[in-house]
Amino acid sequence: MNRTFRSLLAAALAVGLIPHGAAFAQSAGCTIARDAGARQVFSCPGGVKVTAEAGASFRLADRNGDGSPDSASLRRKAILVDVDSSQHAGGFQVVTPQAIAAVRGTQWAVDVASGKTSVLVVRGSVAVRRPAGEQVVLSPGEGVDVSGGTEPLVVRRWPAPRVAALLARLGQ
Repeated sequence: MNRTFRSLLAAALAVGLIPHGAAFAQSAGCTIARDAGARQVFSCPGGVKVTAEAGASFRLADRNGDGSPDSASLRRKAILVDVDSSQHAGGFQVVTPQAIAAVRGTQWAVDVASGKTSVLVVRGSVAVRRPAGEQVVLSPGEGVDVSGGTEPLVVRRWPAPRVAALLARLGQ
């Protein structure tokens, strides 16, 4: 991390623009905004947008060094990922303690709470698997809950109230 960026980050922390412990974009060029619900919105080059629920613990990474994040490591609460496949080369994945959700271009939400990961697809399709195990593919409106066990993952169409509750936490 260069000295200028560290100085700017320290100044933002000092004046309360970014709360201590908040996630911040690791790849160059991402801009960060905060909405009225205290959610952070990361707009990044290459058609990647990540909306983080207030208090979410996550980190963006640019593994291939192209200036656009291609993965997120999520430890707590929820993020909404929107990847424009017409602008973003390659895939994007969200890694949690229980699951890996990967896509080419779509919009989906990932929530980590109480020892499980829940994944909901808003648009497109997402492959979800445990770090070691078979994957399932979700379509719009479908979700899966992944615990630390070894039982098969079950894809379900989520009821409207559950979808609405998760998306409301993400400002949708």
